[in-house]
Amino acid sequence: METGFIATLHDWINIGNSILWGNLMTYLLIGTGIYYTLRLGFPQITGFKHMWHVTLKGRKSEEGGITSFQALCTSLAAQVGTGNVAGVATAIVSGGPGAVFWMWVTALVGMATIYGEAILGQVYRVKGTDGLYRGGPAYYLERGLGQKWLAVLFSISIIIAMPLIFNAVQSNSIVSGLKGAWGFDTQKVGIGVIILTAIVIFGGLRRIAKVAEIVVPFMAILYILGAVYIVLTHLPELPGVIAGVFKCAFGAQQVAGGVLGFTVAQAARFGIARGLFSNEAGMGSTPNANAVADVRHPGRQGYAAMMGVFVDTIIICSCTAVILLLNPDVLTSGKTGVEATQMAIMGEVGQWGVSFVAIALCFFAWTSILGNYYYGESNIMYLFGENKGCVTVFRLCVLGMIYFGATHSVPIVWDMADFFNGIMAMLNLIGVILLAGIASAVKKDYDRRRSLGELDPYIDRSQMKITTIKVELPE
Repeated sequence: METGFIATLHDWINIGNSILWGNLMTYLLIGTGIYYTLRLGFPQITGFKHMWHVTLKGRKSEEGGITSFQALCTSLAAQVGTGNVAGVATAIVSGGPGAVFWMWVTALVGMATIYGEAILGQVYRVKGTDGLYRGGPAYYLERGLGQKWLAVLFSISIIIAMPLIFNAVQSNSIVSGLKGAWGFDTQKVGIGVIILTAIVIFGGLRRIAKVAEIVVPFMAILYILGAVYIVLTHLPELPGVIAGVFKCAFGAQQVAGGVLGFTVAQAARFGIARGLFSNEAGMGSTPNANAVADVRHPGRQGYAAMMGVFVDTIIICSCTAVILLLNPDVLTSGKTGVEATQMAIMGEVGQWGVSFVAIALCFFAWTSILGNYYYGESNIMYLFGENKGCVTVFRLCVLGMIYFGATHSVPIVWDMADFFNGIMAMLNLIGVILLAGIASAVKKDYDRRRSLGELDPYIDRSQMKITTIKVELPE
């Protein structure tokens, strides 16, 4: 029971969240996605084939960066988390099958936003004395807009929200999943997660990227295969499920045998919210990873970044949605989140479905911890430079929060994460919107070079003249 100062602080945080995550952030994020879709000429459609080419046929990294595929996996590590299992279930239970349609819409417009974020991260990145690139919203807020105070505020917000508080949430999810499936001891699991995480994060960016390159595709394929198996055993029902998604998206429809109905507003509200939180387009997190990719032209990484949204929401979230919708009784069971997903899978494959969900959750949550950590490290270095002492203290704080999350559940902590996440998203969108002209110019240059026959377009970055809200590209 919260009392005194903590209770008052929690009330103020909730007021802030109601403002940020009411209609304000939804309109801003969706509006930015639509604006970028129009400004960039529908890149999620015209560049869909090239997006696959860039992802599957990336070049090897040279000095100063990681491969485009490693950058994608690092960003996906944070994007694909417990929300893909628990969040989708909550959206469908609360908003009905139509929520899935609005998740898809959010992903499609978000692909354009994340394209622009990736380009800006690439254009305004810097190279450290360690030979590695650093970039992200803090860098384009300062170097692009000339607003260092916005950059500092963004860095503080993302450090608090993602590697500290959100990692505690992910750790709590791992512990809950393993304890629920096999009765594992909470403290021992927490210590185990700390050890595994420490081994990776103390190896720096390249080790994080290498681990993500292996684990992220593995966990995604594992989960997708499970969903494909369930779909193949219910092929005759699939057309009805898809039809139900569209019907519920555009009109109040009865589901679960006519027991429960959902409105269009409910479907849109929960579907959009789940999509925004899941794929992180516009939130300001993924540019930190995409900025580091070793590509010959910033425009190329924009296409790779779009794949992150596509895989996270269109593929993985849809897998969870189909599993749930093939079991409509779940909607009226009173279950939500992870429990709803477990119930749906158990209905299809039996008791081992609980273990399947627990394993998937562990992979999703742990890779999110790694991705979130890197976002924090990048911004720690922005604030304090390449100070090894600061980085070491930060790493220890991250490990401490992982243990805290494994052994505690404090509501105010999670609400604080939402608040700082909203602040960092708003600050990022200021830069993304005002620098849209830069993203558009870089994309046009990349597409022009491709049209001239360059298979992997090259731009001489040393000849790029960067000033506030202006970048002159070399011919």
